Amino acid sequence: MRRSAISALTTLALLGAGTLAGTPAVAAPLVCGGISTGSFSGSAGDSEYLCAKEGDLLDVRIGDVHATQPSLGYDEVYYKLGRYTLGKDEINKKFDDWCEANGQVEAATATPASTLKDPSSFTCQIPVGQETAESIAPMKTVVVGPRGDLYLTDGHHTLTSFYETADGGPDMHVRLRVLGNLSGLSESAFWAEMEKNKWVWTRDVDGNQVSVQSLPKGVGLANFADDKYRSLLYFARDIGFTPGSIPFQEFYWGAWVRDATPVDLSGWNNNDLASYLSTVKSVSQAQTALAGNTVVDSGFTATDLGVLTAWNDGKAESKGEFAKLSKPYSDEKPGKIAYSLAYKATL
Repeated sequence: MRRSAISALTTLALLGAGTLAGTPAVAAPLVCGGISTGSFSGSAGDSEYLCAKEGDLLDVRIGDVHATQPSLGYDEVYYKLGRYTLGKDEINKKFDDWCEANGQVEAATATPASTLKDPSSFTCQIPVGQETAESIAPMKTVVVGPRGDLYLTDGHHTLTSFYETADGGPDMHVRLRVLGNLSGLSESAFWAEMEKNKWVWTRDVDGNQVSVQSLPKGVGLANFADDKYRSLLYFARDIGFTPGSIPFQEFYWGAWVRDATPVDLSGWNNNDLASYLSTVKSVSQAQTALAGNTVVDSGFTATDLGVLTAWNDGKAESKGEFAKLSKPYSDEKPGKIAYSLAYKATL
């Protein structure tokens, strides 16, 4: 399977960044090295990335991307690693995740010898070059900054999971979609533009501001603090809200849970399945009780942040996403929390 370094796809006009706050000041690249954008690769700091345009797909070494948030929801990463190492799937979920992140939907074939480090060892549903607007939409995104450095605006959990898995690591490659090119700006102007467009999250796990200079230089669990609220909101996906295109969506919801205290979390034990499920249920019910025009955080309303009009999308507790989430590890198809807890138990 061939990996194209950059694919300028006109279908991305349908996906644009217009749903995000503000319109970025698109600065002209400082240097393009005489290379035509269309099909090339590079590494962070190379002139090739300076040429990247909004919508381009970059083949990237994951150890080269810079973070734009100081924390992760560790339990989300533990779920992914649990699924990769303790999973019961016919095709290991890590190949589905890689194919989706690469704009190719999901894995089509894989063998016990397949590895993430060698994409030719498995196949994806859509070949490179045949991507669609729908297959590109879930791809993780980067902004090109000064010197051609790449700043991840979505995908910290996914890339960290790839980084931490045995056949992944910093040298693993995956394609990322360019959200904007701000490489022509000075360092200070770059960060001002990132903050204006809400492409950076500068709050720690307690809600205190952190400087952009203190943000992690790369992915990997050791580089991030653990935000339990971010984990909680990940598991509430499609129960209290639907994930969308706004970067840091779960962080905004997590800040609401922490700061507005819509539910009492004093009894939450994030190492116990029943307690975790009960807390997800309480938080997601509090979400769906909000009016759509309620401001949740940073000017974003509940509607902006994908709140569902009915808890569990109107389904009974024994149905839908909450039922899937509730499955213990002993089930044929364990739920996400069960996988997370099973993996944590191995640490």
